[in-house]
Amino acid sequence: MEAPEVRYAQSGDVNIAYSVVGGGPFDVVFIAGWVISTLELAWEGPPAEFYDRMSSFCRLILFDKRGTGLSDRVTGIPDLQTRMDDARAVMDAVGSERAAIVGVSEDR
Repeated sequence: MEAPEVRYAQSGDVNIAYSVVGGGPFDVVFIAGWVISTLELAWEGPPAEFYDRMSSFCRLILFDKRGTGLSDRVTGIPDLQTRMDDARAVMDAVGSERAAIVGVSEDR
């Protein structure tokens, strides 16, 4: 799979990197855990296969969490409200009014 274009959504004063793949009838926002949490590396190996399969039936919305990957660096660990604000900022940027949210644990 070829890497999609990376764009940026503004969440407060932080730029959140995101990409959209697929064009299915509904949206899925995938929030990756720490292992595959960068758009820069997501298009190689198993993550690319997973994203390719997911995007075959939906519009898949991916983003690098604040402080990771291509998103702006921040200090500290954001709380849940801030993380949800970031997800909403990305959804607004892509025009998604409703989406299924899929996430992977950050526990190691």
